[in-house]
Amino acid sequence: MGPSERPSDPALWEQLRAICDALPAVTSKLSHGELAWSVGTKSKARQFATTWDHHHDDRNAVLFAAPPGAQEALVAAEPLRYFRPPYVGAKGWVGMYLDTGPVDWDLVALHLTDAHALLAP
Repeated sequence: MGPSERPSDPALWEQLRAICDALPAVTSKLSHGELAWSVGTKSKARQFATTWDHHHDDRNAVLFAAPPGAQEALVAAEPLRYFRPPYVGAKGWVGMYLDTGPVDWDLVALHLTDAHALLAP
């Protein structure tokens, strides 16, 4: 699926955008065809979250930065909800599926707020 066919679920991505854009010093852009959020000034902005819109599979998810050990703990506790994403998974990032039933937006907001705080300058 190419970027022109995205987003596959606009309401889902708008909810993510609302959560991330409410955090301080956040900018967003398309990165590798996915919506991504960074924190900090332009010269020192650090990406903390990105969408996963059928990127390597037929799933919708959000990927976010996490502290050491969090990825393993989340994936082990709830492997149907969390996964180790390609590329950024080696850096400790976590994937959270958003298509396994009703989305717990409070939990998503908690993860994104934590990711933002982790990478904020």
